Amino acid sequence: MRFFPMLAAVVLLVTRTPVGAQSVSSAIPDSPDRSIKLLREDEDWSFLANPANRQDFWDPLKFIRLRGDSSDWFMTISGEAREVWEQIGNDYWGQAPYWNGYLNERYMLGFDIHYGKHVRTFVDFKSGINSFRNGGPRPIDEKKLDFQAAFLQVGTAEGQNSVEVRAGIQELEYGSGRLIDVREGPNVRLSFAGFLVKSKINEWLVDGFAMRPRLDKFGVFDDQPNHQVGFWGVYASRPAPKTSVELYYLGLDRKQATFQRGTAQEVRHSIGGRLSRPIATERPGWDFDNEALWQFGTFGSGNIRAWTVATETGYRFTSRPLKPRLSVKADISSGDHPATSTLGTFNPLFPKGDYFGVLATTGPGPINFIDVHPHVEIALPHNVAASFDWIVQWRESLDDGIYNVPGSLIRAGNASEARYVGHRPGTQIRWQKTRHLWFQGDYGIFYAGSFLKETQPGRNLNYWALWTGYKF
Repeated sequence: MRFFPMLAAVVLLVTRTPVGAQSVSSAIPDSPDRSIKLLREDEDWSFLANPANRQDFWDPLKFIRLRGDSSDWFMTISGEAREVWEQIGNDYWGQAPYWNGYLNERYMLGFDIHYGKHVRTFVDFKSGINSFRNGGPRPIDEKKLDFQAAFLQVGTAEGQNSVEVRAGIQELEYGSGRLIDVREGPNVRLSFAGFLVKSKINEWLVDGFAMRPRLDKFGVFDDQPNHQVGFWGVYASRPAPKTSVELYYLGLDRKQATFQRGTAQEVRHSIGGRLSRPIATERPGWDFDNEALWQFGTFGSGNIRAWTVATETGYRFTSRPLKPRLSVKADISSGDHPATSTLGTFNPLFPKGDYFGVLATTGPGPINFIDVHPHVEIALPHNVAASFDWIVQWRESLDDGIYNVPGSLIRAGNASEARYVGHRPGTQIRWQKTRHLWFQGDYGIFYAGSFLKETQPGRNLNYWALWTGYKF
């Protein structure tokens, strides 16, 4: 739907108000947060109640006063346009033995309306268009027009202890995105329908939710909750400048779940924790991200026993030219042994694809795998960042196959005793031209290992993409 850029321009003309017509509020922070968040509902533009803080072309859309001189009744408008050309050669290592090139377009337009301190509505429209893909668009590629988010929020005033209740269509994003992510890379982001309770208890942020993922269809306002899948949980985090702590319980009920051993109802419980330290920005220093979880439950008439451990350790040289950061990831997740009555395949739930490199939409996902993942990134002049990584991957269980990022079996494991799946170097260059405009290029190759060659086809996979986007 290419009307979103035009609609944004019309809204700007209608709502743009001379600075002198706005009243001045007090107690505005010296350095307000102007960053554009992954979840647009996390942005707070109330500091623009003071006209003196307006400095950006889009600021008149970020604080539109709705009621007299009240600073608590206002609307924020946000938007995004993104164009991506992707090219994949030998998809799934030769199951599609040709170059498949296609254009993905994403347009989003959001309205965040505050009715005082305690009530709020947030609506975000999405439109994704796919062109030229051989085989037609996938559900992650195209959605002509629908809601990405549409919820009502009621809560107490902000403070040391507070609570908010949200009902409706929402996005979820927790931790590193390794288990719960909005699926930012694909053209159509992931959303859920249900209830979310957000609370702050002293230094802890505690969320509880009961949701169903939304089924993405290609039409206009035809998405609906997936009644075959239930998802609920409690996620607690304590952010800190040095070491952050996160603890969580996540529940999943899928009426029809398919693994190599077969298809049955899956009721899975995940209990885990994460310790992390942010990447150094001012002075040289170490960072880390360590996570582990245990899964149990039932699969049909049998049980589930699965697990995963993920770790990343890095060091940034902030005082050196280009401020290089060197890091190494190591991940392992359990696979299955179908001869037993207990399902051992780890389920990553709703993961972030590019956690596992630039080949996220084409390569294997974090199921039944062991990987080592060195990574180098540098900061070039003019807000250009470049990175290079190399992932080497093996199967954890020789009795189980490999799965894609969404969790579907893409190569059964009973035709080969080889453990080595392959290795994939990749590089990414990103230019943040302005706070709103960015460009990016990705390139990667997946060199097929002995397992892929023995199970056939086992060609090397190639991928490159050019991105550009604009957000306000």
